[in-house]
Amino acid sequence: MTGVLRPGHAQLRVLNIDEAARFYRDVMGLVETGRDAQGRVYLKCWDEHDHNSLILREADHAGIDFIGFKVLNEATLDQLERDVRAFGLETERLPAGELLETGERVRFRLPTGHLFEIYAQKAQVGNGLPNVNPPPWAPDADRGMAPTRLDHCLLYGPNVTANKKLFVDVLGFHLVERILGPAEAGEPEIGLFLSCSHKTHDIAFVEYPEPGKLHHLSFRMPTWERVLRAGDIMGMNKVPIDIGPTRHGVTRGETIYAWDPSGNRFETFAGGYEPYPDSRTITWTFDGFPHGLDFPQGKLHESFLTVVT
Repeated sequence: MTGVLRPGHAQLRVLNIDEAARFYRDVMGLVETGRDAQGRVYLKCWDEHDHNSLILREADHAGIDFIGFKVLNEATLDQLERDVRAFGLETERLPAGELLETGERVRFRLPTGHLFEIYAQKAQVGNGLPNVNPPPWAPDADRGMAPTRLDHCLLYGPNVTANKKLFVDVLGFHLVERILGPAEAGEPEIGLFLSCSHKTHDIAFVEYPEPGKLHHLSFRMPTWERVLRAGDIMGMNKVPIDIGPTRHGVTRGETIYAWDPSGNRFETFAGGYEPYPDSRTITWTFDGFPHGLDFPQGKLHESFLTVVT
């Protein structure tokens, strides 16, 4: 793998920092790795090696501040910054240490209004397992829902077609699946599932009139059974569920969607297939998308389509 490697971190706005930290640490099962002078809380999934993948910031309204992806090295970071500028977007360099244990970041605003950043360096704190003769899981692997990593995000905003051009032509992603709009509207692409790896998606975008909106952050579960276990934990802790347990047609993923205490939607996700850059893009028509969303029921859930932060 070269270029852009994977989702690295997301900063969420939450309404009560202590309540949110308790939720993501004790119910979700993430590992708290630090707090900074701004009052932000840093967490990671148990099987992630880098210092953080989720940052919480207290604010008066929920949503996402920015999403960051890790790139191969500093030379890649410099080249991609030049390429993004050539594409026509302004960039900003954030100094090393502005996020705990994280190197310089290059930030720019996507056509959909989201702040997106890339970086090459983040301190590795490990996953609690030794590097010689390790067992298959660490003690934190059974605390709470215990996802293994931050898997992807779905963002809502206008002009997703321009996002596709940026991610494919400049950042090196490939379009794995897409959703078309209704025929009477000319069937424009209204949903894009993009990958920089061989996952079904590392980031996705859906056309929406308001810029910069978060639909969900997704956390990887190792098996369908662990998704169902996460559902049990949601029930035990009275976590409000949006959809699931069910399977998507899009990506073939197995899923439950729910809301954190601030109203940010999150997903526990397993399964999916493994596309490669030469795989053909899968297309979902507007009339076929109900099964793309919820394959068993073939249902368009209104909350899924309308509730964002």
